[in-house]
Amino acid sequence: MTQSARAGGALPALRAAASDIKLAHSVFALPFAVLGAFLVAPRSASGAIDWPPFSRMLAIVIACMFFARTWAMLFNRIADAAIDGQNPRTARRAIPSGRLSSRAAWTLALGAAACFIACCTLFGLAFANWWPAMLSLPVLLWIALYSLTKRFTALCHVFLGGALAVSPLAAALAVGPDLLPATPAVWLLALMVLLWVAGFDVIYALQDIDFDRQRGLHSIPAALGWRRAAWISRALHAAALAALVGAWRADPRLGTLFAGAVALVAALLLAEHTVLARKGKQGLDMAFFTLNGVVACVLGAAGLVDLL
Repeated sequence: MTQSARAGGALPALRAAASDIKLAHSVFALPFAVLGAFLVAPRSASGAIDWPPFSRMLAIVIACMFFARTWAMLFNRIADAAIDGQNPRTARRAIPSGRLSSRAAWTLALGAAACFIACCTLFGLAFANWWPAMLSLPVLLWIALYSLTKRFTALCHVFLGGALAVSPLAAALAVGPDLLPATPAVWLLALMVLLWVAGFDVIYALQDIDFDRQRGLHSIPAALGWRRAAWISRALHAAALAALVGAWRADPRLGTLFAGAVALVAALLLAEHTVLARKGKQGLDMAFFTLNGVVACVLGAAGLVDLL
């Protein structure tokens, strides 16, 4: 164990935890949460967004995303600490390497969960919308469940997709609970996120196929092999693209710019699978992180410009 971990100071613990919670990974969910919020944003009689209340709601949504993601990632690291320590790819993560104690990780995770619940409660106190507060604990449990699923099902990738798919739905429920049922684009966007994330998590799991088989862990690559897993990932991404087209067609406010973004996403997903097919494991970093991060940012930005 390192000197900083033994010292048990708050700053070293925060630094160690932050090293395992990469900012770049936030782009997988945050743009969709923001887009979901804008789709049901309160508007004046003229049709313009009513910015004074919406800006406050949006700030709370972003805070909720930060704390929810921190909780989910730390719970994942805690739950997988023993497994990570046996895997050469993950052995240097904060807990198995000794840079962060399990006790400190639990303290930070529970603190993030408490902050998430507090932020959700603000919607009730400030805007008389108690849905976020009532659903805050179930949401925390749901987004933590993924970390346990690899122990009993190869569908763990779908559970991860479901955890991130909550983002646009939860944001829309917090901002416009009355409008959410009548805004099918939000639901289709959530379906797109589920299928898209499940597809790229299958790709991510390819790098641990041998380790997972040796340890009896479940994943689609471990169960079906590289080739069939790659085809399942392609099918999931094709279905995600269909859901995305459905979201575009379901809301006339998502116009030409969003349509162009959909076409670009199709090209990026094609490029992702081409890189994977040609480079194998050497192409995983580009296929998983770079291209999928671009997908989320492009869709979020194009959707916001159209809505504004």
